[in-house]
Amino acid sequence: MAKKKTSTAGLSTEEKIKEAARKVFLQKGYAATRTRDIAEEAGINLALLNYYFRSKEKLFEIVILEKMQLLLGRIGPILMNEDTSIEQKVEEIAAHYIDTLLAHPDIPLFVLGEIRNNPDKFASMIKSKANFADSAFYRQLAKRRPDVDPIHFIFNMLGLIVFPFIGKPLVQLIAGISKKEAVTIMNERKKLISTWFSAMLEAT
Repeated sequence: MAKKKTSTAGLSTEEKIKEAARKVFLQKGYAATRTRDIAEEAGINLALLNYYFRSKEKLFEIVILEKMQLLLGRIGPILMNEDTSIEQKVEEIAAHYIDTLLAHPDIPLFVLGEIRNNPDKFASMIKSKANFADSAFYRQLAKRRPDVDPIHFIFNMLGLIVFPFIGKPLVQLIAGISKKEAVTIMNERKKLISTWFSAMLEAT
């Protein structure tokens, strides 16, 4: 008999399965997850899971697209905004990512793990019709620093925002700071990242 591991009172069977899939995929990743693991987490039998979702792949697509929507859903309009400066865009992006990753700290390692394990599959699922090279942000970067490919600045921005969340547990251990102190530091970065990014734009 399937054993229910989490409280999902009030959820429909379909939502129970999705919630279980979110938890198991985040813990184990796509490759190591079995549909039986998800069924057990949801407290249902495997036949019922297969009735609602025909494959593990379908469930994974739902979960990964949800996570990517959390990360990227608000970024497009920021990048395309013709009325804000580079610095304003970076500050808005940093604030969005930091708030999202504080609320969902498992996302970075989960996404990076899936990109590493199956980059083609991952890319095909999140492929967007929007082209970054068509964004106002890209054009602003290219105009400000025509001598540097804008992609370098994007890598630097993502490194400033995302890497601290990946390395946070180690930094907490080495520096001896509490989780509360770590959250304070992350929130401070919302303003600091824009300042540092501006300095990069001026560097020769």
